[in-house]
Amino acid sequence: MVTIIDFYADWCGPCQIISPTLERLEGEYAGKIKVEKVNVDQDQTRTQQAGVMSIPTLVMMKDGKEINRKVGLATEPVLKSWIDANL
Repeated sequence: MVTIIDFYADWCGPCQIISPTLERLEGEYAGKIKVEKVNVDQDQTRTQQAGVMSIPTLVMMKDGKEINRKVGLATEPVLKSWIDANL
């Protein structure tokens, strides 16, 4: 199972656009991926530990280790390709 950590903020337009896409993909890839959301304003420690400098940032984790990351807004086909390449 791969965990995708979505670093976001409520005031971030691109974050609001990507969020429903991630929810759909979590359903589509049920049992293969899990999406975890981290609000950068509410969890600054975790945000800093992950080295997040801009949002949205998606950090892909497997077995407790980062295996990939994507920064900025991405379309559903791009996210699917990114997930498929890392499963």
